[in-house]
Parts: sequence; structure tokens; C-alpha cells
Amino acid sequence: MKYRGRLFKHKDPFDRRGTDEIFLKAVRENCRFQYDHCRAYRKILEHYHFSPEMLEKYDDLERLPFLPTWVFKNHHLFSMPEKRMLIKATSSGTKGKFSRIGFEISGLWCGLKMVIRIGRWRKLFSLRPAHYIVLGYKPHKGNHTAVTKTAYGATCFTPALSRTFALKMRNDSYEPDLEGIIEAIVKHSKSRFPVRFMGFPSYLYFVLKMMEDRGIYVKLPRGSKILLGGGWKQFYTEQVDKQVLYELARKVLGVEETEIIEFFGAVEHPILYCDCPNHHFHVPVYSRVIIRNVDTLEPVKKGEAGLVNLLTPMVMATPILSIMTDDLGVLHEGSKCGCGVDSPYLEILGRVGLKDIKTCAAGAAEYLSQEA
Repeated sequence: MKYRGRLFKHKDPFDRRGTDEIFLKAVRENCRFQYDHCRAYRKILEHYHFSPEMLEKYDDLERLPFLPTWVFKNHHLFSMPEKRMLIKATSSGTKGKFSRIGFEISGLWCGLKMVIRIGRWRKLFSLRPAHYIVLGYKPHKGNHTAVTKTAYGATCFTPALSRTFALKMRNDSYEPDLEGIIEAIVKHSKSRFPVRFMGFPSYLYFVLKMMEDRGIYVKLPRGSKILLGGGWKQFYTEQVDKQVLYELARKVLGVEETEIIEFFGAVEHPILYCDCPNHHFHVPVYSRVIIRNVDTLEPVKKGEAGLVNLLTPMVMATPILSIMTDDLGVLHEGSKCGCGVDSPYLEILGRVGLKDIKTCAAGAAEYLSQEA
């Protein structure tokens, strides 16, 4: 996997044009590994008469058969023995089903280098300790979700003085403790050390509204930040515009919009998408994004909406080279952002129902159902 190593060692995390050739070769070598070591994935490629050697030029990436995320929710596909996987992470689950993705040590090492470069770019690292408010799940031995691991991992950007969790395990299920979060915010507002939030935007909104309704306003110490990720999940009907949330954070916590940073990602595509100062998700060199027409699944032009197809050669343990999400999105020219990053940026518009996705992976799904 020498090309994967070169890709994740690249100094500029947004030098897309300078890494197109390396990315292509990294995908090709990863595709060959998956083809040789995952029987189900090889059958899927053969079903579409595709072989790794057909990835000859950059545009051929569009031809690489993709797997919808629901395939991983219904079938656990691995390309190496589980004993070689240092970590196995799961999605949060839909109707009781969840993806289970394995990560080998070399893939995790690539991920660490990615996080360090993206984190430096957004100035997330600091030697100054901070109190952490985790707007998500408190780690538990029975919780293997990637969102829990990611949120906890983000508390290592600085030395952690304390960690307060919004969701705690009680009687074998998670329950929200928003009152505890409010108490911690008020307490830490009197500290000389900054406070860092990490987690779901929905819980941040609920906490801020509760504080506003009660007339509780604080001024958090200088250097405090709000890091958001994971989406609104089951609270999508309560979702508010980003500017409403930003203004509420400024009003209740004294945290300006410049100190609010958002993340986007998925367990089936473990690439760190971190927004720029203009709150746009520029595509880093470690991945590529193809927007596909909902009906034909053909790639569309920049600026046009469609289904979001994500590609990365980061992981060997699981064949997640090219996955199709159920997100609708638009890929914009990076120059239109104005932040100075030229890489295209991804705008997520929302989600579509699985029954609305007429995917060309139907044959793959049929094959996998026969294998089960």
C-alpha cells in the first residue's frame, strides 16, 4: 500500500490537483487487495465486469462500482481476519441494523496523520487544558459506535481537565442528562480554563434553549470552542438553521461563530471533513466525492444536486473504497467559498429514503442475500 502511504503523508491536506494521480493509484492498489481478499467484494466487481486494472486514468474512478451504506448494515464484509483488526466500529444503527467496519493498524495510522493535519489547519490542538462537554454518549463497554469513539477522541485535542457527558447509561439504556450539562457549563464558566463542546448539534440546541428560557447566561473563558458533528439524527424535525444556533451560542455562552467548528463523516467513510472558516466542507486529499443523478446514477456537474458517492483508499480491512450514501448533496467549486482553499466543497442538502434510491448495486445486494 505504498501509494496510500504517500497520499496520507502529503503535506497539504487540500491539494486535490496535486494528488489526483496518487489517489488513483492508491485506490487501484486497495481495490486489488479487496478483490484478492474479500470473496463477496470480488463477486460484486465481477457482477459488473469490473477489475482493479480497469482503473487506468483518473476519470475511471467514476466507473468503480459503489456499495450503498445499507449493504454494510445488512452484511458484514471483511478483507482480513478479525484478529488483525485493531478496532471494529459500528454506525449508530437504523431500525436495529448497523454497519460494522473493521480498521487495521496501518489504516488507523493513516487516519491519525489525517486528523493531525486537518486539526492543525483548523487550530484544534492546544497545550492549554480544557474542560470538555461531550454532547453525546458516555463510553460504555457495550457501545462500539464510531460516533462515540470520535467524540471521545476529540477530547484529546487538548489535555482534558474534565469530561461531562450528555448521554449516560442507566438501566441498560442511554438517557439524557441535560441538567447535568447545564450545571457543568455554569461551573466551568467560572474557571480560568476554556470549555470545549463536542457532539450532536441537537443537544447543544436543547441545552442552550433551556438556559435561555431560564435566563441563564454565561461568558465562557477565552479560547472556548464548540465542535459539532453527527447531525440531528432522530431530532431532524427540530433542526434549526445554523445561524440560529450560532447566534444562540453567542447569546447564551458568549462563544462567537468563529469558534464554532463542524464535522461531517460516516463510519463507512472514515474521512474527517472539517468546515472552513466560512463553514464549508472542502474535500481533503484523502477522499473524492462524486455527485450522482438520483435516477440515472450518472455523475452530474458541479453545482447540481444528487446522491453523494464517497471514495477513499484509507482502509484495507473492509471494502469501503466507494460507498453510496442516502444523502443528497451538491459539490461546489472551491474558489466560490472565499476562504482560500481551492478544493471543491460539499454541501449536504438532506436525506432520501432507501426506497427512492434505484441503485445499480441491486445485483450486488441480490448476490449477498444468496450468500447469507
